[in-house]
Amino acid sequence: MILFAGDMLFYFNEESTDLVRNMSQASDFRIKASAVSALLASWCYVLGLPHLNFAFSPAQPAIRKGIVLGFGSIFIAYGVIHGAFVAIATSAKLAMDHQLDLEESIVLARQANDVIRAFVYPIFGVVSLFFIAQVWKRRTLYPRWILLVYPLTTLVLFELVISKLLSGAVWTIVMGGHFNLILVLFFAVSTIVLWNEKPARL
Repeated sequence: MILFAGDMLFYFNEESTDLVRNMSQASDFRIKASAVSALLASWCYVLGLPHLNFAFSPAQPAIRKGIVLGFGSIFIAYGVIHGAFVAIATSAKLAMDHQLDLEESIVLARQANDVIRAFVYPIFGVVSLFFIAQVWKRRTLYPRWILLVYPLTTLVLFELVISKLLSGAVWTIVMGGHFNLILVLFFAVSTIVLWNEKPARL
């Protein structure tokens, strides 16, 4: 939720769904506060790793540790990538202030952000394969239906379905923060599912 708030500090403008243009109009305070949210959220995301370690306690130790390490890498990347968006926001803001071409002004910052993301996508893919396989084989404390709220499932749902159904300020809120909303949903459901569970092995 902290990083979702950080997204809104960058993106929210009830009159526009152009996220880059919205960043160009964000105040200095909003950009600085959003940068701080990346640090705070990264710390909080890492606190979710014992939660996953508990959920995968029935799995083989090597698989459990690999999944936890993979998620840890992804969680840290969330904060780093969000922090890198500060470069996009400040470039966009300078472009707006000096009447420069907006897209040309942010191209280097966006490319740098994409390079960071390129390291994360393969990790997410491998972790997802192991996560889905272990849950389906019932080697975790999760029921199989948890896969309905697994981040890969909900990411596809947001990108291909929900994004097409929303408009205006609601679209900006949901799609501007959907990368964090998928983890909020997953951990909320996971917490409910695991609340009364006992670890099989730690």
